[in-house]
Amino acid sequence: MLNTKTAPYAVLLLRVSLGLLFLAHAATKVFIITLPGFVGFFASLGLPPFLAYAIVALETWGGLALILGIYAPLVALTLAIEVLATIVLVHAGKGWQAGKGGWEFPALWTVALIAICLLGDGPYALRPLGTVKRP
Repeated sequence: MLNTKTAPYAVLLLRVSLGLLFLAHAATKVFIITLPGFVGFFASLGLPPFLAYAIVALETWGGLALILGIYAPLVALTLAIEVLATIVLVHAGKGWQAGKGGWEFPALWTVALIAICLLGDGPYALRPLGTVKRP
């Protein structure tokens, strides 16, 4: 049975934590891997370099949008598609285990993002830029 009093806070927790994870993931690409290194990785996959910049922007702005609750279901769906693409292009050939670069962790992200898409943005969301949805 769904606890309707606490379920909205579960959505809030999921939304904010995923947003923070995406910000950290983008920051890793910028500050640790570096943008030139990430662009080179995309080139090694046969992908156009501009896509590397688009991914960093998507993860940065998408992470912020999830944290703030701005169009969270739509943003979550967009990020889920991006993570599914990484499973296919990067992680699938490395097996299941996340520690070996496998698809375990990205699969969990995808499911969590789809859950936000299905559940909605939850409480304390800035819906279309300005109005705050309170519980």
